[in-house]
Amino acid sequence: MAYKNIIVDTEDNVCLIRLNRPEAMNALNLDLLGELGEALAEAQKNDKVRACVLTGSEKAFAAGADIKMMRDKSFVDVFTEDLFTPQERAVKVFRKPLIAAVAGYALGGGCELAMTADFIIAADTAKFGQPEVNLGVTPGMGGSVRLSRLVGRAKAMDMALTGRMMDAAEAERAGLVSRVVPAKKLIEEALAAARKIAEKSAISVMAIKEMVHRADEMPLSEAVLFERRLFHAMFATEDQKEGMSAFIEKRTPHFRDR
Repeated sequence: MAYKNIIVDTEDNVCLIRLNRPEAMNALNLDLLGELGEALAEAQKNDKVRACVLTGSEKAFAAGADIKMMRDKSFVDVFTEDLFTPQERAVKVFRKPLIAAVAGYALGGGCELAMTADFIIAADTAKFGQPEVNLGVTPGMGGSVRLSRLVGRAKAMDMALTGRMMDAAEAERAGLVSRVVPAKKLIEEALAAARKIAEKSAISVMAIKEMVHRADEMPLSEAVLFERRLFHAMFATEDQKEGMSAFIEKRTPHFRDR
């Protein structure tokens, strides 16, 4: 499928999606977000795709939501069209692993988009921020909520209220990103992680993703029970028998996603 605002490549069971609005530092408009949702939907249906990597350019993952697109809209406009809700949902319902590979600026909507991924691998050039306060608005795609849960209330309030940026080293210390790598190796490292995931049982991978995300919305006792029930459910799969047999027999498992 041909896209105008993203580039999609699939190889070795991994789908690489690259945001591609270089003239606007990958600012997120509805066309780009719509294409991203379509690409993820296609990846979800493609049995050969077992993991996805989402990235931007060396200069910017995404420098924010497109201000030119939003400037003249009224409350009635954004409320009626439910601005960003369908676009965020398209990423949230993606069931396969999604890794954000971030270099350069990930600000506002760009930071929020990165946080919808299952984890973030950052280049040492990455800078994260929620500077909406500088525009007289607030985060609008989960920035205040996800950032608080990832880095804690104090740091999230610091960033959202002052508009300051967090560099890659601070982001790793705070728990926003899983690891920091040299910028030249960012895509290589992200694809390697995706390929490693692609080797696993797709059933257990999807179950792990679901239990982790559901835990964010549950009390601790309910989250642990949900985890345990999914763990129990794995014993109905062929992959559980294969994985445990391979471990005992000291060989590489051959999962069949059954």
